[in-house]
Amino acid sequence: MIATANPGRLTVPAVRALSPYVPGKPISELERELGLRDIIKLASNENPWGPSPAALAAMHQELDQVWLYPDGSSHELRHALARHLGIGTEHLALGNGSNELLLLLCEAFLTGAYSAVYSQYGFAIYPLVIRATGARAIAAPALPEGHAMATGHDLSAMAAAIASDTRLVFIANPNNPTGTWVDPQALRQFIAAVPDHLLVVLDEAYLEYGLAQGLQDGMQWIRDFPNLVLLRTFSKAYGLAGIRVGYSVSHPEVADALNRLRPAFNVNSIAQVGAAAALSDQAHMQRCVASTVSELRRMSTQLAALGLHHAPSAANFLMVRAGPRAAQIYHELLKAGLIVRPLGGYGLPEYLRISIGKPAENDRLLQQLARLTGKGS
Repeated sequence: MIATANPGRLTVPAVRALSPYVPGKPISELERELGLRDIIKLASNENPWGPSPAALAAMHQELDQVWLYPDGSSHELRHALARHLGIGTEHLALGNGSNELLLLLCEAFLTGAYSAVYSQYGFAIYPLVIRATGARAIAAPALPEGHAMATGHDLSAMAAAIASDTRLVFIANPNNPTGTWVDPQALRQFIAAVPDHLLVVLDEAYLEYGLAQGLQDGMQWIRDFPNLVLLRTFSKAYGLAGIRVGYSVSHPEVADALNRLRPAFNVNSIAQVGAAAALSDQAHMQRCVASTVSELRRMSTQLAALGLHHAPSAANFLMVRAGPRAAQIYHELLKAGLIVRPLGGYGLPEYLRISIGKPAENDRLLQQLARLTGKGS
């Protein structure tokens, strides 16, 4: 009986039905597969300039105490965030990246009796964490071809998709993987108009890049809307993707629910000190953002010269329409030691998402795209 038993049958149906999230290909994986070196990764929207030197120094120093459990309350980081944001610590919950907070929100506010709404081309984690609870995932249609923000969030469609059993609405502004955005005033009006039986989760993972291009700072709205939850991360503009730390800002009762569910020691000691030090060095982060936004604009011009259309972007990446040969171009770029992100899994098989790297990295990519599209000299 033991030899033939299948313990997997005990998995709850909602989990059995999930397809796992597939992240951007790691450099080490491509090294193993093709034996390449000098690989450039432009797939996961990381900050190519890296973290603040102050963050690196703080993390190295913390290694001397790595044999101790971290502060389970993340006291220093929470208070540093509270000072930076001008709020009380009771509004905050910390996560092992903002992805963990997405999961905690669903665990706290969804069951099989409820639903949650997200945009058709929203972040792939949204439907995963919704369905993991057994809740109904409602994908609202995105803006159509021909619209200035085609593939982006259609707030009218999202409002229409809200049902009496909806408890969460997920909006990323700017959005991943499209880079598109919604107008801040329209977004505020949407939040003000939703029913009071749900929470609006405003994912600001790309906040710092969006601010540089005129998008919202959700902190200006948090006191006006008790049903608003902001999600932010140190993985992007602060260059700390490898240590996994994010946070939410919300009404204290929502934060309390998340903190009740939050696993003990979910933010490790290296992450706590690194994030706090990064937060204290705003000048480094702002230099990184300015450099990236400048390169994004240059890349936009160069891609247009190659005849490659891309969606508007207020983030640190471009969603490029490579056409029917997108999958082939992706694999050819891998052979050249360049990792970008294919978007077939998002239902966008003709697109590649390209993170903005350093100028020399971007130039190498442009050269290969010119060769693969026949636009090279």
